[in-house]
Amino acid sequence: MATKTYIQAITDGLDQVLSDDDKTLIFGEDVGKNGGVFRTTQGLQDKYGEDRVFDTPLAESGILGLAMGLAATGWRPLPEIQFMGFTFEAIDSIAGQMARTRFRFGGTKNMPITIRTPFGGGTHTAEMHSDNLENFFTGVPGLRVVTASNPYDAKGLTIAAVENNDPVLIMENLKLYRSMKAEVPDDKYTVALDTAKVVREGTDITVVAYSAEVNEALKVADKLAKENISVEVIDLVSLSPIDTETIFKSIEKTHHVVVVQEAQRMAGVGATVVSDIAENRIMSLDAPIGRVAAPDSVYPFALAEDDWIPDAEDIEAKVRDILTY
Repeated sequence: MATKTYIQAITDGLDQVLSDDDKTLIFGEDVGKNGGVFRTTQGLQDKYGEDRVFDTPLAESGILGLAMGLAATGWRPLPEIQFMGFTFEAIDSIAGQMARTRFRFGGTKNMPITIRTPFGGGTHTAEMHSDNLENFFTGVPGLRVVTASNPYDAKGLTIAAVENNDPVLIMENLKLYRSMKAEVPDDKYTVALDTAKVVREGTDITVVAYSAEVNEALKVADKLAKENISVEVIDLVSLSPIDTETIFKSIEKTHHVVVVQEAQRMAGVGATVVSDIAENRIMSLDAPIGRVAAPDSVYPFALAEDDWIPDAEDIEAKVRDILTY
């Protein structure tokens, strides 16, 4: 057990899967000698060689096309898309091809591809570098989408994704890369790809969130606890599929709920969670379902980013609103 940053935990997970299986390969833009733009793969090429960890041209469609060819011939590729905004260049590879393979071949062929990509605001990056594009991918049948809110889950999800036979999109939060530390086991472990986590027990209201917004929700829970308001916080972890049973169980206890996402409000993960609650547990609620999300606008330039991204203050206001409805 050691204290690791979010990004160090991911590197540990990548090191583990490369060590476990000779059929795993990491490739993408600058992931070799440079160790990636954020140094996520730093040292792995030196350890495993240029045949296992290697650079590609600046062509996302080529990176994921290569991944499909490798997966079809027995490899377990781990392509990196340098920023989530660059997935636009490879939408067909993800949604039109690899996600459909099992269906297309009647369950006889798989695409064990793990796509890693950074996303999320709070670091004031250039345009197309922080976009929250999970809304594009969670509606793609056959594709798993996961994201970690802490270093422990970051390592465990990485290992679990590579060992899974489905294509998995792992969204790695830019803000958390070096801003968050936690105790992470040195040994191998996995975190379930399709199970939400109750990260804080509570009795008065449930807050459902994912990625960096989980930590914002925990700040609110800490603050409101001083007023004897008990907030239960659920980390979705898996954005597709969504573990609705964990959410429903919590709502049956608290009878109030707020759903939080950093992405734009329209057609988001939060909207799916809200509709599932409304369809299945509306009679368990004592107030309307609260929602916190970013405005329905293009992701802003860096100077406006802090005003655009939902934070603890926004979550607290919505929690108080729902509790006093």
